[in-house]
Amino acid sequence: MNKLTYILLAGVLLASCSKTSLELTNPNQITTETYWKTEDDVKSALAATYALFKNVDGGFWGVRGVELSNGRGDDFFIRNDVPYLYQLSTFTNTPDNSASTNVWNVAYRAIFRANQILVHIDGVSGLSAEAKKAYIAEAKFIRGLNEYVLVINFGDVPLRTTIPASTAEYFVAKSPAADVWAQVIKDFSEAAADLPMSYDNANRGRATKGAALGFLGKSYVYTKDWAKAESTLKQLTTAPFSYQLLANYGDNFTAANDNNAESLFEIQVQDVGGTNPWAGENANEGLGVTTAQEFAPSEASGWFEVAPTDKLFNEFQQEKTASGDFDSRMYATLFWDYPGAVFYKKPFSAYTLPFGFKSYYKKYQNYNQAEELTGSSGASDDMSDINEKAMRYADVLLLLAESVTMQGRPADAVPYVTTIRNRAGLPALAAGLDQAGMMKEIRHQRFLEFAREGQRFYDLQRWGILKNEIANSDKVGKLYFVSPKHEFFPIPQDEINSNPEMIQNSNW
Repeated sequence: MNKLTYILLAGVLLASCSKTSLELTNPNQITTETYWKTEDDVKSALAATYALFKNVDGGFWGVRGVELSNGRGDDFFIRNDVPYLYQLSTFTNTPDNSASTNVWNVAYRAIFRANQILVHIDGVSGLSAEAKKAYIAEAKFIRGLNEYVLVINFGDVPLRTTIPASTAEYFVAKSPAADVWAQVIKDFSEAAADLPMSYDNANRGRATKGAALGFLGKSYVYTKDWAKAESTLKQLTTAPFSYQLLANYGDNFTAANDNNAESLFEIQVQDVGGTNPWAGENANEGLGVTTAQEFAPSEASGWFEVAPTDKLFNEFQQEKTASGDFDSRMYATLFWDYPGAVFYKKPFSAYTLPFGFKSYYKKYQNYNQAEELTGSSGASDDMSDINEKAMRYADVLLLLAESVTMQGRPADAVPYVTTIRNRAGLPALAAGLDQAGMMKEIRHQRFLEFAREGQRFYDLQRWGILKNEIANSDKVGKLYFVSPKHEFFPIPQDEINSNPEMIQNSNW
């Protein structure tokens, strides 16, 4: 995406929608009446809306969002440095928790911006019918993805598909999760119908037809509509789509291989712009992310906020390759004490793992440098420019495997699972697996394939095995986990206080 037009955020996207006849128009201020005129205005509005996905405080793929999506899983530990993050990881969070509150607020901010595009695009001159359809589809994709983030995290949430015309319309009651999923599916379906297959290099990172179909298929999996999940996801395995797994699994998580053949949708980040990623939406904001810095060891100038659990470390060792090595994904995901191990140009002996942990996360780290600081190569020492992969083709394959298995056809899952296993260097799948056996294999593969990618907690949640898997882990704070209370976040306390139509989620 092109660099964001932040003046838009100070004007149009935050402006009131009405004025009285006695008010004078400031010629230096952008308003809804003066802004929505050209195609460039629409592009700038979209760029500002996409940018919220990586917002450091509350974007689901920004640093705090990554910590939120991973932190409650049985594969992830957040140490007690930032209290509100530690509360997430130990299930001691309350309705005023900053991390979950910020994800809520940013998602609704993005939905509001997407709705503005949908409302005002009719007034933009010079748009061809085809371009208009594509922009509408793009806004629906963004809205749908934010609705998806809200429903998997909070369950029942308000549906906002229009711009409030009065103060009273800001107060919206919760809709049942089933209704939210119906809107998610509607938005992704309509987006998929009109989004392009691809963009030129200058527009990489914008939503494509493949991205919309991928998240549509995943939404069908969440709602257990297995037949529609299969038919939707299967489209992505044949022409005109050309997605494929990268030969080297670890290449997915380096800046040099951003926007690759395995990626359906990535959150675009770049170490450019201002020097402060926490500055807010203004000229001082850096457009990279601090995730790598926060996850790196202190010996590599990192802040060491997180660590993998031993449960993940041990799960990787259940199988070895034909040559006797560990699963190749283990070497790309974790750094631990193995012969020849080097991390940030230092051997394992140079590191001191606290709290008795056995490994560090390697994924999404700039580990080929001497330290995590980027130095003079970017705008800020604290920022990384490795894109977050919101959906990879590996996810499509394993969701397809799950969809056919849950329809009683585990044999049809074999090719999809085999493709995943082959890249990892694992031997052939055991023959004749029944439905239970194949689902066990799929759960195992998803555990390893998507470690540190914010999927584990939500997989366990939708499989109905979250309570048992948390209990059977070495996760700090597991004794505080209560089901079903901790399967979803509470509605933020600020929303309860300000919205008279809102009621708190059950068990909170």
